[in-house]
Amino acid sequence: MKEMFIGILASMFFAVTFILNRSMELAGGSWMWSSSLRFLFMLPFLFLIVLARSNLKQVIDEIVRQPLHWLWWSFVGFVLFYAPLTFAAAYGPGWLVAGTWQLTIVAGVLLGPFFFKTIHSKNGPIQVRQTVPMKALIISLLILFGVLLIQWQQANVLTVHMIIVGVLPVVLAAFAYPLGNRKMMELCGGRLDTFQRVFGMTLASLPFWIIISTFGFIKVGAPSSDQLLQSFIVAICSGVIATTLFFIATDRVREHQGKLAAVEATQSTQVLFVIIGEVLLLSTPLPNGLALGGLFIITFGMLIHSFYTRKIKLNPKIERLRKEQNL
Repeated sequence: MKEMFIGILASMFFAVTFILNRSMELAGGSWMWSSSLRFLFMLPFLFLIVLARSNLKQVIDEIVRQPLHWLWWSFVGFVLFYAPLTFAAAYGPGWLVAGTWQLTIVAGVLLGPFFFKTIHSKNGPIQVRQTVPMKALIISLLILFGVLLIQWQQANVLTVHMIIVGVLPVVLAAFAYPLGNRKMMELCGGRLDTFQRVFGMTLASLPFWIIISTFGFIKVGAPSSDQLLQSFIVAICSGVIATTLFFIATDRVREHQGKLAAVEATQSTQVLFVIIGEVLLLSTPLPNGLALGGLFIITFGMLIHSFYTRKIKLNPKIERLRKEQNL
């Protein structure tokens, strides 16, 4: 499935986040600057892209029409996603943050019942609640098991404090990111393209990033030149390129919970890219035999997801309603 390839490509750029965030923390940079600078740097690039495509007015009109919804779901999808990730990076290694983050592949599947599918019939629109695609959930759990095997070789260095400050914030982020993304797709209803939606969410979350950066300035002063540079790289690679690619992939399959789960599962490949990056840049140890088994399981799980999504049909309840309404 083409969308899964796009998701894997996005994961490669997302991996930059975990590597450089850890690098910045090891160099003494504040997580508050690491989180806020990414979105502050993203905004002008996204603004120029949307402006060049002559799509700016439509974004502003959408935000003005439902400002509170845009503020809230942008806060959930961006702030509650990225601020906890950078906070966790201050207290835990990249492998721990990246590994825990893979909970999002299961979180995305479990969020299905919180959303409704609109069926347009002769008697008007009908709202049908989405269901949890069990096959997709089982495959995602298999991939998550592979991720856990990769993490096992470092599990002996974990402490209670590291779990509280390095794991729990990432669990929050793992649910917030797919929830915010899906709610914004629902809110936009296909009226905005991916660039417009990412720009709109970045713009709507701007007040929160200004507040966080203000606290950062009060607490630790201005960011260093190295942190500015690395945050800029994260903003381009992860914020603009990876986020846009991932949103494109999820937007293309937003009507199919199983396919959406498969695209979200591609984020598991971030662990592979993070391991490679940390070995090359931060001199972390190579994975052992058990971890290599985990890598195989992840790859196998992704192949199963790809095979499964080729056979996915619409929700049976939706198909039945369509037949009953002669759609």
